[in-house]
Amino acid sequence: MNNRNRLTIYILIGLALGILVGYIVNANMAAPTSYADAMNLVTTLFLRLIKMIIAPLVFSTLVVGIARMGDSREVGRIGIKALGWFVIASVISLTLGLVLVNLFRPGDAFHAANAMPAIGTASGIVTSGLTLKEFITHLVPTSIADGMAKNEILQIVIFSLFFGTAAAAVGERAKPLIDAIDGVAHIMLKVTGYVMNFAPYAVFAAVSGIVAKSGLGVLKTYGIFMGEFYFGIALLWLVLTALGFLFLGPRVIRLLAELREPTLLAFSTASSEAAFPKTLEGLERFGVKNRIAAFVLPIGYSFNLDGSMMYCTFATVFIAQAYGIEMSLGSQITMMLVLMLTSKGMAGVPRASLVVIAATLAQFNIPEAGLLLLLGIDHFLDMARSATNVIGNGIATAVVAKWEGELTQPVQKDLATAPLA
Repeated sequence: MNNRNRLTIYILIGLALGILVGYIVNANMAAPTSYADAMNLVTTLFLRLIKMIIAPLVFSTLVVGIARMGDSREVGRIGIKALGWFVIASVISLTLGLVLVNLFRPGDAFHAANAMPAIGTASGIVTSGLTLKEFITHLVPTSIADGMAKNEILQIVIFSLFFGTAAAAVGERAKPLIDAIDGVAHIMLKVTGYVMNFAPYAVFAAVSGIVAKSGLGVLKTYGIFMGEFYFGIALLWLVLTALGFLFLGPRVIRLLAELREPTLLAFSTASSEAAFPKTLEGLERFGVKNRIAAFVLPIGYSFNLDGSMMYCTFATVFIAQAYGIEMSLGSQITMMLVLMLTSKGMAGVPRASLVVIAATLAQFNIPEAGLLLLLGIDHFLDMARSATNVIGNGIATAVVAKWEGELTQPVQKDLATAPLA
């Protein structure tokens, strides 16, 4: 059994034990919240270890990939293709969420039972309206050190694009520096392997903590709503896989197999960001050249969060339904277009979607208090949308590599020692 399969099995064991232990703690401890808080420390530690990796890994792999492309026109061409795919995937995700929430109408049951929080109740979610000006100025870091310190992936990508393109233009004089950054990339991949050894423990802590705190009853209370959302997620996976099949053929099944481990990790920790390093490795094993994977994947983490975008439309209209607010077709389409903007740059971390939803509710005069309907089960919903983000970005990266003729046969290699192509 290779290390990847072993880690996947350990993560599954951690997931199952987490549910079991969380249930026992919830049923037998007088103060299960204290246990949940203790487990939250373990999860927080693991996520911080992952965030420790992200900035140097994205910077080093992206700079090396761009510098070795050598042609700024090639970078622009790949970027346009990637963004084109992201826009199509975004429209599909947002539209699917909108169609399903209008078909199932999960908010009607809450409205009929008068189970909504009182209008004006604080949700505890801090919001800020995201204007076009703020979005554009946020793209460019005032300091790359500040961008890296805050793990602003999009800002790191922008700086890396300039740095890598300039290094390619300098030519031979930049070669020693690029070789050194290449060494940093390999070191960070090795560090990734070390950090991932803690993944099963983090999965156990995350799941047992949330079940201990909320109990399995939270799943029963919102079972219908969650079932409808998970059905939508499954449908979105089918659509994304079908799109991938159009360009990758039967190899898309092999791609999903390579993404199995990072998808499971994202699902268990409710963080697509936690799966970034393993997603990068899986794409390279699938045959995506490093320079394509290192370029497209980080951009996808800001522009192509398919699961999160579908959730935004689904949850926003659900809250409106719960308060008996009927949104016209025009209003829903307008809301979808707004979410096309506000969802970009959304961090791949837990609960980022709630901030976007809260900002959207305010723009359409829907009570923000409705977010309280979702807070109790948001972790379980975040698990599904985080896993979907990994699948969506993996397929997007592989398709762009196929378009560029940079998709080779699957490889088996130690990514910490193999050269970055």
